[in-house]
Amino acid sequence: MKKTLFLTLILLLSAVGAVQAQKFGYCNSLALMSELPEVKQADSDLQAFQTQLSKRGQEMVKLLQESAGELERKKENGIISPKDYETQSAALQEEQAKIAAYEQDVYKQLAEKRQKLYQPIIDRVNNAMKEVATEQGYTMVFDTASSILIYADESQDVTKLVLDKLK
Repeated sequence: MKKTLFLTLILLLSAVGAVQAQKFGYCNSLALMSELPEVKQADSDLQAFQTQLSKRGQEMVKLLQESAGELERKKENGIISPKDYETQSAALQEEQAKIAAYEQDVYKQLAEKRQKLYQPIIDRVNNAMKEVATEQGYTMVFDTASSILIYADESQDVTKLVLDKLK
């Protein structure tokens, strides 16, 4: 009985010692990313792309509104027959559907462009985090931007080390 208790106590102390030997760190990925010039450039490129797509969409809407206004003016002035009005009105509805499809395509294009611009940066940051963790002997590094970490000692913050590694 004493041997079993003694062995259990030794195993328990060994486990506690192993846990205490682990080194944990944390990093704020949002703060880190905001410091990188590549992110600022990607933000600017994405904004320019969005503006370009938005401008084209606005032009399509403006043209549709002008056509609809012209059609209504013709109807009010009795310049167009009811059959022609229906035909042109149907064409305007088709154009409206095209604009809605374009809007959906814009969301898709923006998501693809965002992925294309940011994925290399994210990969680079993740690799730098892994290198810092390995070099500094960290067992785990948590990301405080993900709101998973409840408490952290500020002395374990590796954000500056990762930022230095990236520069």
